[in-house]
Amino acid sequence: MINVESIHHVSLSVTDLQKAKHFYGTLLGFKELKRPPFDFPGAWYQIGDQQLHLIVHHNAKTLRNSHKINSREGHFAVRVKDYMETLRYLKEIGLDIQEKPNSTSGFAQIFCMDPDCNLIEFNVDQETLKES
Repeated sequence: MINVESIHHVSLSVTDLQKAKHFYGTLLGFKELKRPPFDFPGAWYQIGDQQLHLIVHHNAKTLRNSHKINSREGHFAVRVKDYMETLRYLKEIGLDIQEKPNSTSGFAQIFCMDPDCNLIEFNVDQETLKES
């Protein structure tokens, strides 16, 4: 049996590091971390207790073949403190989003995608949403 503590990081392939850094660092406000001097470009970000690692791979392809958001496709999820505040901000910065406040999952969800079509979910427990 594996005695798990937590997920340490998620790695995503990106094709344009500057666009990805603008998206994750500037638009989403994730804190960039110092990255070891690998022999390939990328960036690391802190998200709560976990990390996001971006790896430049110019020929990278996700399993996705569309720029349309589909929450059933692979994604990573970020727990946020305030659903409505997150929703307002993502709309304010002009991101294409998919709202699922009443998802069967029990989470109020907002989906968006980065410039390379990697999907991101922002969520809160639905009970929290109902209280606000």
